[in-house]
Amino acid sequence: MATQFRLTDNLGAKTFLIDLDLSKVLLEDNRHYPWIMLVPMRENVKNMTHLTRADRLKLMEEIAIGENVIQRLFSPDQINTAAIGNLTPQLHIHIVGRKIGDPDWPNTVWGRQSTPYDSEEKFALVKKLRSAFEEELFHSKSNKILSDP
Repeated sequence: MATQFRLTDNLGAKTFLIDLDLSKVLLEDNRHYPWIMLVPMRENVKNMTHLTRADRLKLMEEIAIGENVIQRLFSPDQINTAAIGNLTPQLHIHIVGRKIGDPDWPNTVWGRQSTPYDSEEKFALVKKLRSAFEEELFHSKSNKILSDP
């Protein structure tokens, strides 16, 4: 019997944005940075090497989609993409937009400044991100159809 995919408790507490083909997209509630996470919907996966080759390739496509959304909406100076699983062993990919002069620049964001969004700001951001993902998915699928032989 196959097991059902389930987010760990701490990832499950994050704000859900959208399901992609492979990954759930979640929002990190930190108003200092545009910060999302992609979680491949596969059971018992701690590292990318635990994914099939096809899933690894799909994950890379989805990371590019996430980076495009962050770039288009927030125009960061740098996008940091990382899989850090020390506290949460379920594979999840952080995509963080950074600006020169942000509260932690040029250091990492791990375990640093954190201020949650107020409810109205968060609601508006979630709506904006969902819309941007839907648009990005439409464009990526259109481009794939046009480029297929």
